[in-house]
Amino acid sequence: MEKFKLEINGDDFQTIEGFYEELNRLLMQDEDWKLGVSLDAFDDLLYGGYGSLKGFDQLEIVWKNSAKSSLDLGLEATLNFYEEKLKNPDLFNQDFVQLKIADLKSGIGKTYFEILIEIISAHSAIQLVLE
Repeated sequence: MEKFKLEINGDDFQTIEGFYEELNRLLMQDEDWKLGVSLDAFDDLLYGGYGSLKGFDQLEIVWKNSAKSSLDLGLEATLNFYEEKLKNPDLFNQDFVQLKIADLKSGIGKTYFEILIEIISAHSAIQLVLE
């Protein structure tokens, strides 16, 4: 079994868009396309079918300065992320987006960082280390 170690440093980005730019810098340099800002794309990436993860059976993600990322990709960033989706009613399910915003405002919704961690945790072949 081959293992890939990915080191993400929260000091290298401050926004959701910056997170994807960092993933593209770290993992997609040999591809002729880049990941967009998409939780589904992030989840697909973790299956290891493309980018630098291609061919690896296991992945270790070491997320340095994860507390900073938790703040940067926290409540405010997540609300902004969903509010931007409301500007594109033809592309996004508005009822779903409104529910996500309401959940966040009531304290029961997940931040973008928490969703990323949840996605990572759903992959049994991935070990996550938060530093």
